Amino acid sequence: MSLHAQLSPEAQARLHRQRRNSTISSIAIAMLTVALIALVLGIFLLPSLVQETPTIVTYKATLDEEVRQDEKKTQTKIQRKPTPAASARTKVLVANTVSPTAIQVPDVDVTTPSLDFGDMDLGNNWGGGGGLGGGFANVPASMKKRCSPEDRLARLNETGGTPECEAAVERGLEYLQKTQNPDGSWDDGNKSAMTGLALLAYLGRCETPLSVKYGDTVLKAITFLVNLGMQNEGRLIQKGGEATNSWCYEHAIATYALGEASTFCKQANIDVPNLFEITRQAGQFIIDHQNDNGGWAYAYQTKGGHTDLSVVAWQLQALKACDHSGLVFKNMRKASTRGLEYVEARQGDSGGYSYTGQANGTGKYWNLTGAGLLCLQIWNKGTSSSARKAANYLRDNTKFKYDDASHASDLYCHYYEAQAMMNRGGADWRLYNKNFRDEVLAAQESDGSFKLPGNAGHGTNRLHYRTCLNILMLEVYYRFLPGTGSGG
Repeated sequence: MSLHAQLSPEAQARLHRQRRNSTISSIAIAMLTVALIALVLGIFLLPSLVQETPTIVTYKATLDEEVRQDEKKTQTKIQRKPTPAASARTKVLVANTVSPTAIQVPDVDVTTPSLDFGDMDLGNNWGGGGGLGGGFANVPASMKKRCSPEDRLARLNETGGTPECEAAVERGLEYLQKTQNPDGSWDDGNKSAMTGLALLAYLGRCETPLSVKYGDTVLKAITFLVNLGMQNEGRLIQKGGEATNSWCYEHAIATYALGEASTFCKQANIDVPNLFEITRQAGQFIIDHQNDNGGWAYAYQTKGGHTDLSVVAWQLQALKACDHSGLVFKNMRKASTRGLEYVEARQGDSGGYSYTGQANGTGKYWNLTGAGLLCLQIWNKGTSSSARKAANYLRDNTKFKYDDASHASDLYCHYYEAQAMMNRGGADWRLYNKNFRDEVLAAQESDGSFKLPGNAGHGTNRLHYRTCLNILMLEVYYRFLPGTGSGG
């Protein structure tokens, strides 16, 4: 007798149907699962697949210099489209609100400069918009705050500024607009540096090529600097300018301006031909020509030569602006680290920073302390012991008197100190602002320029130069975020 049970034909048929239905159900469930996974992945991956990367227009020079100057010119035509209604309050232009705050470099014209910028020792003479459209979401936070009129006014109120500050900035920018040369530059000499300062003043208030009021002015300035780089393999200097030792100042200031311009143009999808490539070449040139002692030397000598904190401060500002742009630079971190080591070696037991050597001893004001402190802040060392000692030195020793014949009216010194103390925030900034704000406001002329300071040296006998420095100082209220110890 068999012990194996056998299914009837009817039971076998039912079992077969169940198995078939179970198989079909499993297949359907598997297909739905795959479809669901694909849908989820699509949701996360689609934005990155459709996101456009700004095109970098490159230029390879093959002709001689004379031909390049005639034929390779960046076009200064750009179509300014109205911003959508939703972003009407933050248009890509200048605010209609008047403003005297400046933080970066301002632009002013001067008729007859009494000193040749390229020949003077800048180490001693220089200091021993209104709104965005929808394209600035990725601009660094410390830069974004300058781009909305509402944000700017709020920052003014929060940090001790006044409506008069914004009005003074507006008058300064109008003055610069009126004094721009037909080729987009400023001043009669050292045009790359003077144009860079003016461009920084506009960008300091988020005036871009899309700005309604200042767009053409800004675009012409960018175009002038880009054309210099195209004619000279990324070196931002006019023909013959490299014969002067101090052209390292000019190149760094102009690179600083193009670095900021690249950041704004990239995020707003503003196409300025060759801007990104020339900015990359100019920044890489600074990195590749660092001196073997970690600083930067006159004429960009890599071995020996004269190095000082004033030269180095401009190179580090320029490299930070390039770093913000998102462009790729080789050895950026190594160069900035070595540069900061050079800066810190200039600090003495006083807490101040020396032009060369160390700031040891008393009886003298170390007027590059603000420069040293700002370099530490922008490269994320604003909370270090060196930075704290420098801030203490400034708090205890700095003065600001525009008509004084001493360091109290040294505008180059205060260009750095205003930014550094704003970055410190708190009591340090309140004390500095109390001494600085009204002195600068009272120095502005009716045409928007600024009068000669009591300390008439340090290059400030040049009208354009001193006007730019004052505009930049007034823009500190919204260009930097206080209390962080590191600026933008």
